[in-house]
Amino acid sequence: MLEFIMANNSRSQESGVRSDALSLSKGQEKERRKKKEERKSTEKFVVTATQMREIEARIFTAGMPVAALMEKVGGLISQRLQAIISPGKCVGILVGPGHNGGDALVVARELHFRGYQVWIYQPFSKLKELTSQHFQYTQSLKIPCYQEISQLPSYDFLIDGLFGFGLEREITDSIATAINYFNSKNQPIISIDIPSGLHTDTGKVLGTAIQATHTFCLGLWKQGLLQEQALPYIGKAELIDFDIPLADIHAVIGDIPKIKRITQTTALSTLPLPRPLITHKYKQGHLLLICGSRRYAGGAILTGLGARASGVGMLSIAVPESLKMLLVSQLPEALIIGCPETETGAIASVQLPENIDLNSFSAIACGPGLTKDNISIIPEIIQCQCPLVLDADALNILTQIGTIPTLKQRKSATVLTPHTGEFQRLFPNIDHTDRIKAIQTAAQESGAVVLLKGARTAISNPQGHIWINPESTPALARGGSGDVLTGLLGGLLAQIMNKEVFIEDIVATAAWWHSQAGILAAQTRTELGVDAFTLTQYLMPVLKQ
Repeated sequence: MLEFIMANNSRSQESGVRSDALSLSKGQEKERRKKKEERKSTEKFVVTATQMREIEARIFTAGMPVAALMEKVGGLISQRLQAIISPGKCVGILVGPGHNGGDALVVARELHFRGYQVWIYQPFSKLKELTSQHFQYTQSLKIPCYQEISQLPSYDFLIDGLFGFGLEREITDSIATAINYFNSKNQPIISIDIPSGLHTDTGKVLGTAIQATHTFCLGLWKQGLLQEQALPYIGKAELIDFDIPLADIHAVIGDIPKIKRITQTTALSTLPLPRPLITHKYKQGHLLLICGSRRYAGGAILTGLGARASGVGMLSIAVPESLKMLLVSQLPEALIIGCPETETGAIASVQLPENIDLNSFSAIACGPGLTKDNISIIPEIIQCQCPLVLDADALNILTQIGTIPTLKQRKSATVLTPHTGEFQRLFPNIDHTDRIKAIQTAAQESGAVVLLKGARTAISNPQGHIWINPESTPALARGGSGDVLTGLLGGLLAQIMNKEVFIEDIVATAAWWHSQAGILAAQTRTELGVDAFTLTQYLMPVLKQ
């Protein structure tokens, strides 16, 4: 009996040890996941050159040796390059005078050690001390080095380390000639941090710039990489995360960053999912669309299909009476409201069913296919007390009647969704060369959330906070694509109702969802095969993925 008790006690102790170990491993796993999510959150941060300098200064002041960071960054880049460039290929390394050149020299050394054929182009007479030390070491390794482009051998890939972030002056003379020469060769170029010659904040080309096929942005996303004018020079961009402490990031850019990238994580977290187990259609929002005309009936259909995909509980669509049966056939679940129409087939006035007024809806979206034949509709719509999305002809009417300043008087949120031409007509006195500053100014002047469509759709609230959609596709350059976005956005806004969600976050989510549907459709049908109706069929598959 004594032996039995001792054996049981032993097994009990062993079980307790295993239980403690299991608890410890679960705790460690939870902590690891937490840290992983925190690291992943750095994907959303966007910085200027000044902010990046301040963040790096904090890191170095805290004791991180510059040489150690350069080694770490160079090593991370080298690892990534080995996944892109096959062993044995010839790689040319373009080395500048600063620390960007030092990073490139670490890459040169690492690729050399791994059997790649490496040569260096280093045309500068003076180098920063640390860069100079790395250069001396590569010379001791007998890596070929050239200072004249006429001497350069052939190559399979180029690594651009000429200039990093913070370049302000225009590139001229022999360096400009060299950059133009490399661009003309039509060989793959991978830029470190930012293609040499691009302004870090605006993406402007400073004289000339490297046309990269890949850009490895270091640490945090640079603002210029998200500007449309920079896109022809960036190629496929990705972030090389070298573990900047979040405390240092927030110390410089604040707890609520002024500029953010829209990421999949943030977009999905804002969707009205999961729904409560006990709910009904009236709790999932009621959206009113005011759109369409005899001339542009498709605008009403596409906007309605976009709204349908949002999952909104109730959908009402106000169209000219002559379009009512057409809309019923396309959207049988929607309440189609036939309105009196003008001789040209536009809505003459919005006449709602009895006991319903504009303030009965959770949100209203207005504009696609409306025409400018009756401008009296928009001043009436602006008086509503629910969130309002204005697009297409609603924006053109705003321009015509000059009521932008009155939007500030609205008690509920207003969202304007112009493309570049509409934006310029709405805000003719704003400098449009820097899209980020332009929409900040427009949002402040109008008191609205402004979504400026484009290859890098940008969104600003009246307080000047910016959201940038980092991915899109030229497949969306089709008539009707914007109508789908208006319906999708309106449906999402209608569903948030009293939830504690910022309007601009919902706008960002709609922009991300819309562009991802275009990307997915283009992968299946090519960029030529994504008409607006087809786009609506890819909205749900994006979420299923």
